[in-house]
Amino acid sequence: MGEPIKQAATVSQHIKLLRSRGMEVAPELASRWLRYVSYYRLSAYWYPARLLTHDGVRDDAFRSGTRFSDAVSLYESDRKLRTLVHDGMERIEIAMRTRVGEALVTTDPLSYTDPSRFRPSFDHQRWMSTLAKRVARAGRSNEAIRHYRDKYDDKFPFWVLAEVLDFADISRLYEGLPAADQRLIAEDLGIIINLGMLSKHQRRKAKLQSPLVRWMEQLTIVRNHCAHHARLWNKSFAPAPTAALRTLPEFITLPQGQSEKIFGVITVMANLIRVTSPGTTWPSKVAALIHNEFLTNPLVSPTSMGLPEDWSLSF
Repeated sequence: MGEPIKQAATVSQHIKLLRSRGMEVAPELASRWLRYVSYYRLSAYWYPARLLTHDGVRDDAFRSGTRFSDAVSLYESDRKLRTLVHDGMERIEIAMRTRVGEALVTTDPLSYTDPSRFRPSFDHQRWMSTLAKRVARAGRSNEAIRHYRDKYDDKFPFWVLAEVLDFADISRLYEGLPAADQRLIAEDLGIIINLGMLSKHQRRKAKLQSPLVRWMEQLTIVRNHCAHHARLWNKSFAPAPTAALRTLPEFITLPQGQSEKIFGVITVMANLIRVTSPGTTWPSKVAALIHNEFLTNPLVSPTSMGLPEDWSLSF
């Protein structure tokens, strides 16, 4: 039988608890943040300041000099990062909608309804079921959906459907495309893999499926984190392989093997956005935020974001 759930504590009790564990707490500041953000949500930001026991377990006590104000500053920095990442995701999502759509409508605007247009492993029936749900969700408010439903007997060209699909739907659809289509879309986005730099096994994998597929999966997860106001700093996401991308100079700072921290996500996003939004200042804004706010916070270590030791302060 599990332990009983702890009873909820008041704001003043939380302040007293944090002080008893060694944190420097300004009561007025803490009262405001604990009342409107919550102890539980903020606790992830002061977690690295908890002392490690001899067996590597985090103790309740804080290291000397830990301040509530630093946790609040880190929370705010993370919020700003989410806003920037969400903004960048919008550009990538629209670009992927467009490129996947171009691949599908070349022969027929309704080719998405044909299972043979996709890989044999693609669960086309499940995807069509998802599509029906998206159409039903948008039916009342989307004028284009209503128009094609009434005039064309529920036959929707893909360029209409693309506007009601989620990022996850587009990502799954991209994964279902034949390798040749995946490669053309990736190359159109600037990801032109140097196969000659890969091992035989890596070349085979890159030919069977574009490396961008797994990265789209990771970007989808991060995008959903942003949409639900979840933490990006000090978070591990579904790993994405890096060998193929590291054959390109702009991706050489990615870790060897695989990437699961926010640095890898931002690196890939920055290069996709440079292609889809020429002249963008997005990469420099994110780099400045990391340099000026994250790395100056005593609660932040470079490894918590996946930053390489020789990071040049730019993406």
